[in-house]
Order: sequence, then structure tokens, then C-alpha cells
Amino acid sequence: MKYITKYKSPNYNSRNNSKIKLVIIHYTALPNLNEAILFLTKKEKKVSSHYLISQDGEIYYLVNEKFRAWHAGQAFWQDNTDINSVSIGIELDYSPRGKNNKFSIKMMSSLKKLIIKIQKKYKITKKNILAHSDVAPYRKKDPGKYFPWESFLGSKIIFDSKNITKSKIRIIEEWFYKNNFTSKKKKIIFSLALIGYDIRNVYSNRKNYNKLIFAYKTRHMNHLDNKKSKSFYFILIQHLYNFLLTKN
Repeated sequence: MKYITKYKSPNYNSRNNSKIKLVIIHYTALPNLNEAILFLTKKEKKVSSHYLISQDGEIYYLVNEKFRAWHAGQAFWQDNTDINSVSIGIELDYSPRGKNNKFSIKMMSSLKKLIIKIQKKYKITKKNILAHSDVAPYRKKDPGKYFPWESFLGSKIIFDSKNITKSKIRIIEEWFYKNNFTSKKKKIIFSLALIGYDIRNVYSNRKNYNKLIFAYKTRHMNHLDNKKSKSFYFILIQHLYNFLLTKN
């Protein structure tokens, strides 16, 4: 795989021997590739990513993987609050409001190849290929509702959280009942916490709760046909069941 290495970002520091176990996908929200390169390589911005992928599928290698790039910001996943230390950050030259508002075939092809390479190198599980909105649901929406996550399922890059029967869902429901999870909201928050989401400020904050649900739906349900799709709750419990019993 060829990388363009002539641009380097000064915005990084040490991982302090942290193990790389996540890949975080972002979009730049900038109008073009040149502005994205300038932004990610400018010292004053204090922002960077390991990789930037253009609309034409070119991969720019901006920060060496052995270093901690500054891409995730204030974030959380599975009780880890220093996401930058344990992740590889990949930015996509995409803006919802720009001319670069398509996830092009060439871009997605390069992204898939890059993720597969990173997965093999660091033994990263399918469960840990994440959106920026997964690890920062109260601040971020990228890579957004139009990102084609479903195209990754055929490539077996990401975790498939579906295809569980109602009889198996009943196992989870029986556990909820025995452990006094009486409200659906409580079940939802508990399930999202087990999967990895940050639920620290959602019980008493309705706005944050809604943002968390929106982040999950954007990531896991946007590709579904609304007329035929099952409820959010059913999809979430399917996900939880698979997540708990699937090794990778």
C-alpha cells in the first residue's frame, strides 16, 4: 500500500507504551483536501490524525503510528478516557456542506484496505472499528449519517450486530427481569454501557441521553429500511447479545 508522506504533522506525543486497540474514523468537515492538510499539519491547531484519505483514494501518512496523534479529543470507550493513546485516527476528506460531500468509491476502497492492514498489524477486533461519534457522542457526529457502514459488513471489517432470533433475545430480557431492570430506559443505558459508550451523564440529563441514542442510531441503524426495520430497542439488544458472545 502506497502512502503520500511529504506532509507531516507536528501535533503528536508519546503513547506511553499503550497498546493500540481502536481505529477511529472521522471526517474533516473542511471544503477540500488542501485545507484539510493545512489544518492537520499546522502546529497552532493542535489537531492531527495518523492518516488522511482523499476523494481520489490517496492516503496521506501524517503521523507515525507509534505516536499518539491528537484526533479524538475528549472521548471515552469501554472505561478508557484516553482514546488517543490506544487508537489510530483516520480522517476522510469529506464535508456535509462542501463539494466533497460524497464518500467516493476510491476513498472507501482505500479506507477498507488501510483498516484491514491496521487490523492485522495490531490484532484489532471488529468490535473496535469505531466512529468518532461512538467515542464522543455528545460532541461529534462524524463520519455522519451518510457514511456507508453497511459496505464494511461484506468485507468483514466491522462487527455484525444483527441476525439474532427472538428466543435468544429472551435470554437477555430474563436476565434484566431477575436483576430488577424494570424500565426500558435503564435497560438501554445499561446495554450501551456494556458495549462501550459513555453513559456517565445521561441518567439525569435528557439532552445527553438523546444525543447518545442519536449517535447509536446513526452508527448502527441508518442503513436500515425504516418501513421494514425493527425497533431501536430490538436492534440494541441484538447487538448486546452478539457483543457478549462473539469473540471478535
